This record gives sequence, structure tokens and C-alpha cells, in this order.
Amino acid sequence: MKPTVAVLPGDGVGPEVTAAAMSVLQACVPVELRVGLVGGAAIDVGGDPLPAETLALCRSANAVFVGAVGGPKWETGPIRPEAGLLALRRGLGLHTNLRPSRYLGLPTPLREGSVRHADILVVRDLLGGVYYGEPRGVKDGIATNTWVQNAEHTRVVAEVAFRQARSRRKRVTSVDKANVLEVSRLWRSVVSEVGRKFSDVELEHRSIDAMAFELVKSPQHFDVIVADNLFGDILSDEAGAIAGSLGVLPKASLGPGPSLFEPVHGAAPSIAGRGIANPVGAILAVALLLEHALRRPDLSRVVEAAVLTALKEVRTPDLGGRAATEDFTAAVHRHLSWLRWAHDAEAEQAAPADWGV
Repeated sequence: MKPTVAVLPGDGVGPEVTAAAMSVLQACVPVELRVGLVGGAAIDVGGDPLPAETLALCRSANAVFVGAVGGPKWETGPIRPEAGLLALRRGLGLHTNLRPSRYLGLPTPLREGSVRHADILVVRDLLGGVYYGEPRGVKDGIATNTWVQNAEHTRVVAEVAFRQARSRRKRVTSVDKANVLEVSRLWRSVVSEVGRKFSDVELEHRSIDAMAFELVKSPQHFDVIVADNLFGDILSDEAGAIAGSLGVLPKASLGPGPSLFEPVHGAAPSIAGRGIANPVGAILAVALLLEHALRRPDLSRVVEAAVLTALKEVRTPDLGGRAATEDFTAAVHRHLSWLRWAHDAEAEQAAPADWGV
């Protein structure tokens, strides 16, 4: 039986990069794609950025892929398209975000000597922290936000980080502000407790201010970085400097059911429909989907290699090239067709499906 993927193309360039990404996914494994509405596209049809049928579709799938949401068309309305994406994350119970960033051979504001060997995964708490704590609000000239850190949920996020590190370079850097914040002291205590169960993984603790400096000074030092919602949000965007652009990066949000995969970039409505949208982030999100939802890390590595090779030949205008979206996607397909022979023969024999390219 084919695995099912709920596909929500969304707004702006979302449908274009989603089409590119799904073509790569289908070239790797046979899947059933079920399309739904989210964001502004859903508002236009029924006034709801996350229709009940879309949430039901996502809950019944093996994985969820989102292209992008948002745009100025809906900025003055009573409901913003981004509310649909937030509701989807809550509705799926997504608790941990994965944001990989590595050197892709693109121009970067950092020293090339330091980023050439950089390969970082930021593991971020999605449910806790100051973003969701209550009470919150503004009254009589005083603004209030509440930071709540739950030990049980922190443990879940930390365990994801250590499991990811086991398949990488076996190093976890936990980020907090334990010298000032009680929530960070709890965070450090729980992460240390979890770390004792992973004796094969090295654990270090860094203060957020020192970490922000070290990440750009010596990014090659770090492997898996685990942080709460606020610090993880900041550091995962800062780590985008390693790749040279947030627009080429993917992310995955994990939960007890189907996980969500998407490019980091937004809907970019100014270039929608022109055929020049950069599909790198969306295609790399497929690599994450293959690894974390379909349990095919071998194919995930092949997709990543195909993207890296294609970037050496063709680039879209945002990266200084002249290639159209379909040109870059075609280059990825070409490299998939020969890189399939490079991955492990035993894994290929055990694969549930043949390649489609």
C-alpha cells in the first residue's frame, strides 16, 4: 500500500515549488498525493485558513507537505493566512522542529573556511516557552509575556536531539540562559538528565549570548543544537548564514502523528507565476520527509546530493543565475537518475519501490 502525503501548496510561489518537490518525491518512491487548501487559498474559498477537511486530510496521512502561506492580499482581512499554519501545527500536536543548515557552495557572509565543513541541525521546542505562556497582553502601558517551561515536554525535545545526534557526529549543544532565568535552569537540568541516558553522545551547555557569537565564528564546531522556542527560533535563522540564504533551507516539525515538512521561505507573491521561484528549500524538505516520515534515509541522502550537484550547474535568479524553476528541477532529476547507483546496494534491494526516473 502506498504511503499518503497530504499536499498543501498554499499561496504565492507555494504551488510552483510544491510541484517541483513532489516530482522529486515521486521519482524516489511511489506515494499517493492528496491535495488540500491552507492559508490564503483556503480563505478565498471558504473564509477559513485551515478548513476542517484539510485538518482531517492531514491527520489521516503519513506526512504533510506545505508549500508556503501568506501575502499582502490578505493582510487587511480579519484572518491572516498564517493562522492556518499555526492551527495546523496545533492540530497535529507538533512538538519539535528540525532546522538543518549546511554549506551548499553558495555565497555566504561568513568566512568560507569556517562554513565549508559546517553541517548543523537546530532542534527547537515548538510548544513551550514564552510564545505560548499565559498570561500575556498589554494593559495600561505595561506589556506582559509569560515564559513557561514544562519538564516533561522539555524531555521529549531533548530526546529528539540526542537521537538525531546519534546518527550524526554525536555532539549536542544545549542553549539556555541559566545564569538568569529559572526556566533555563529547569531546561539545563532536564537536558542533562536526558543526556545521561545517551552516554555515546557528548553534551555541552552554552549560554545564548555566547552561542550567538560562536555560531558565526566557528559554525563547524557544532553538530546538533537544542534550544527552547525563543532561542531556537533565533539560532535557526542565524544558522541560515551558513547556507547563504534562508530561502534554500527546509524544516520539519515532528509530532505523535504525521509530521509536517516545508521550505523555510515565505510565499514571495511578487514573483509568483513567473516560473523563477527557487525550489531548493522545498526539494530539501522532501529529503527530510523521506528520512523522518518514510524511513528512507538512504534516499534522503541521494536527494541532498542531487541538489548540491545541481547547484553547481544551474541557479535561479535569486542565487545569481538565470534558470527557471523547471530548469533547476530537471537538473535535480538528471542527477537522481545516476546517483541512485551510488547509494547502498543492500538498502536498494530492501527498498519497497523502484525509482521512477
